[in-house]
Amino acid sequence: MTDPFDPLKALRVLNRHDVQYVVIGGFAADMLGAPLNTNDLDICCERSKENMDRLAAALKELGAKLRVAGVDEELPFILDGRTLAAGDSFTFETTAGALDVLGTPPGTTGFRDLAAKAQIVPTGDLEIPVVALADLMRMKRASARIKDKMHLEVLAALQEMLEQTSRE
Repeated sequence: MTDPFDPLKALRVLNRHDVQYVVIGGFAADMLGAPLNTNDLDICCERSKENMDRLAAALKELGAKLRVAGVDEELPFILDGRTLAAGDSFTFETTAGALDVLGTPPGTTGFRDLAAKAQIVPTGDLEIPVVALADLMRMKRASARIKDKMHLEVLAALQEMLEQTSRE
């Protein structure tokens, strides 16, 4: 049984642990105004040892378990900063739902690349760093997934609408 998707719960925990991250993927698209449904939270994290340790602590608080199709659930996985630093992407099931952690999303050079143009989106009691629309589109273009190509159409329409609104 999977936990209900509650991205704000996960983001609160990440913020409480001072994790340096940028929200990417479908939830970022939604926060930017694109009507895309998603059932997971995707983040790109800064890869320093200190940040990986903070991320590990946040994931432990969220009860994170590795989510890998076809892999024995009893396979040992050490959730610590060192393990997280050794990989580039992880998929977790948490008490806040599915959470994917990426070091170098497709079409990017990682956190610094995306953080440079990210915007802070206030949501309730949270300030959430969200990838810039142009960078999100760049990641979708670099991905070979069919759903990302479909999402790109919606994001392009949003970009056009935002550009038209700013001209008026």
